Amino acid sequence: MKFATYEVLGNEESGVLIADRLYPLTHNLLVHVKEGLQSLLAEGSAAHARGRSHALSDVQVQSPIKPPTIRDFVGFEAHVEGVVKNMDGLAETPTAWYPRAQFYFTNPNAITGPFDDVEFPPLCRILDFECEVGAVLGISGSNLSPSQAHEGIIGYTIFNDWSARDLQKPERELGLGFAKGKDFANTFGPYLVTADEFEVDDEGFIDITMSVEINGELVGQDSLASLSWNFGEMISYASRGTWVHPGDIFGSGTCGSGCLSEMWGRAGQQTPPPLKPGDVVTMTVEGIGTISNKVVASTAVIHEIPPARKRQRGVRH
Repeated sequence: MKFATYEVLGNEESGVLIADRLYPLTHNLLVHVKEGLQSLLAEGSAAHARGRSHALSDVQVQSPIKPPTIRDFVGFEAHVEGVVKNMDGLAETPTAWYPRAQFYFTNPNAITGPFDDVEFPPLCRILDFECEVGAVLGISGSNLSPSQAHEGIIGYTIFNDWSARDLQKPERELGLGFAKGKDFANTFGPYLVTADEFEVDDEGFIDITMSVEINGELVGQDSLASLSWNFGEMISYASRGTWVHPGDIFGSGTCGSGCLSEMWGRAGQQTPPPLKPGDVVTMTVEGIGTISNKVVASTAVIHEIPPARKRQRGVRH
């Protein structure tokens, strides 16, 4: 089933999408996600049976859920190879990438809808997109096995992990991980498609096409099956020594040719050029749908922050 969250007549609802109509659920989608896959499917069927519905064309589709946490992996080798060429001048993928499925935490308070405008972050001049799939968890657990983690996935959505490359680069040099370069926009949608809708191969991978366009021109395409770790393995690693909960989203990482930085690394120049106000970024994932966002200029007020001050060290009174 496909589920959406949307605004209609000034109210926010969640519903199951059948044909071109949305049938409202009893509660918001995250509440039903917390009850597990079978309960969610039953609620979808019950919503359809109740009969009340809205035409999809009459609502404003939003992010399907507001996740408690977002962990974003780096699962595609082709992406890493191209990006490190561009940002670090490296000729090949770093050996540190191979032993484990690494991730970073990003901002659940910076979520945009699948068709919302996305503002340039303040002081950014090199804006990029990243085409990913997000797996949404439907269970709580700690130290999950890969099979337990896989069985706990309730569904999938498209994830655009927007990136301010010129803000990101100095953050990489300090080695604390990403911060303001990734802090401004995470786009999910248009739907949460339940896990039972996808065919999983013997190794745990899903062979669906991921593609991205700029202003209607195809610039990148890959398969989700190009991942080097499947989602069960990645979520298992994330749960090691800690807890994961329903509604948590786990990004696949950017697919091959799924961002500009990777393309720049391979081409040795900024072709295609960085995004500019007015550009429209459209991502389509087979079986999930399409998200499309127009980039607009920043409206933020910039308050100057001084560089670090040299200070006297030690106890002072």
